Amino acid sequence: MPSIVSDPAAWKKQRAALEGTLGFVPTMGNLHAGHMALVRQAKAENDHVLVSIFVNPTQFNRRDDYNAYLRTLEADYALLDGEGVEFVFTPDEKAMYPDNYEMQVNETSLSQELEGKFRPGHFQGMLTVVLKLLNIAGAARAYFGEKDFQQLMLVKKMAEAFFLPTEIVAVPIVREKSGLALSSRNNRLSPQQREQAVLLSQLLRGATANDA
Repeated sequence: MPSIVSDPAAWKKQRAALEGTLGFVPTMGNLHAGHMALVRQAKAENDHVLVSIFVNPTQFNRRDDYNAYLRTLEADYALLDGEGVEFVFTPDEKAMYPDNYEMQVNETSLSQELEGKFRPGHFQGMLTVVLKLLNIAGAARAYFGEKDFQQLMLVKKMAEAFFLPTEIVAVPIVREKSGLALSSRNNRLSPQQREQAVLLSQLLRGATANDA
């Protein structure tokens, strides 16, 4: 099983003792094959791999949505163990927000469009926690999926703006046989909603192919 660390200071001490490069995969758990693609690329490009599991409350604009997010820690640990992940970082809310979220990262352009337009505060919370996680991890590279493309662009923008030493690496989308992109949120879809999601995915990819 991976070594599990919950305290940021304890991880920093462990990181300082490691030799070689570290790849970092930040997640909110409820892991699936899409996450494992991130892990495999991190393993291929680094000497060590750290995966974080933290359901970040500040990026949920509805508390009921946060409460309903699936927590599957034991299954997640088993998946990561099967991939040979060495380290898992599992902080709690107090460890990540000792300031009670008084300090925040706010992007004023891209975060106001698309998903950000309909989920006020979402990207502010996401960027804040990602900055904290990158600072704690001390990794050479951090891996993000292209599925959440707006998130990926914002994280890259933040890393450049704040001169972060960690390289942000994009990993291609992993899809189900139906073509639907793998997502932890798919587990909450009803059969009818899943059919609609698959149809929407097919329509979007068809429109993109026609445009090309």
